[in-house]
Amino acid sequence: MLQDPKVEAVHINSPIPDHAWQSIAALQAGKHVACTVPMATSIEDCQKIVDLVEQTKKKYIMMETVVYAREFLYIKELYEKGQLGKIQFLQASHQQDMDGWPNYWPGLPPMWYATHCVGPMLALTKATAEYVSCFGSGTIRKELIRCYGSPFAVETAHIKFRNSDLTARIIRSLFDTARQYRESIDVYGSKKSFEWTLVEHEPHVLHTAKLPEPKIPKKIKTPDYAKRLPQPIRRFTTKGVYDLAKKTHLSFTQGAGHGGSHPHLVHEFVMALAENRDPFPNAKQSANWTCVGLCAHQSALQGGAIVQLPEFTF
Repeated sequence: MLQDPKVEAVHINSPIPDHAWQSIAALQAGKHVACTVPMATSIEDCQKIVDLVEQTKKKYIMMETVVYAREFLYIKELYEKGQLGKIQFLQASHQQDMDGWPNYWPGLPPMWYATHCVGPMLALTKATAEYVSCFGSGTIRKELIRCYGSPFAVETAHIKFRNSDLTARIIRSLFDTARQYRESIDVYGSKKSFEWTLVEHEPHVLHTAKLPEPKIPKKIKTPDYAKRLPQPIRRFTTKGVYDLAKKTHLSFTQGAGHGGSHPHLVHEFVMALAENRDPFPNAKQSANWTCVGLCAHQSALQGGAIVQLPEFTF
């Protein structure tokens, strides 16, 4: 594929350990790259990709689903209309039981796969992460620890935003922690705050300041944003191409299609190429989001030490 001059761009959906080397090979071959999350599992590989994008002038996007999910688009709309007021704090969680998933998952450090938590908070505020502090908690099974040398059942991190008064908190778990699948974003503003439902498919909650106490919370259902897409792909915000399959893997059923984000991501990548502009998130932004998790795991292994994000991600 990379040797075919007719191929202008590739979309990488391979196992996590293959993302970096395949992205690097594609960029070196002169192809534009869309790659699923995370960008890489090492800071060094993140830098190689950022450097190659600069050298080749090709486009790179990390296909982070949450920043195109209907919940995020709803929060973003509220914020841009001024309805949230000043954002005071953000937090996000991604908890999922990965037992039974392919063989590169067992024992994966939770923060190595943190972009679903990191991305929406930095995207909403148009911020860059500056440094992190993270604690590991609990212990996974010994046979899982052997895979990556990571003992933690849960990792929780605080992120300091660069040139901002904001910090954010993220929570990640992958094994040996009882929790229904959940990717969540909570945003606390001076006027309104959005809290993700605790149970999937139940209403989210919007809190409004200065109302009488019983009226402060309101249960809401976020609208779909298919209207932002070309007509032929709008239907894919609510259904996927695998919906008719008799045996569907958890990766297609958990998260209900990642909040309708898939066609939005495809549209963003294709239009970025057509308009000769950077897609969102671009390579540097993708590296910052990914390196938050990589640095957070380093911090956890050091008992919560502050770890700076690398300069190339700013």
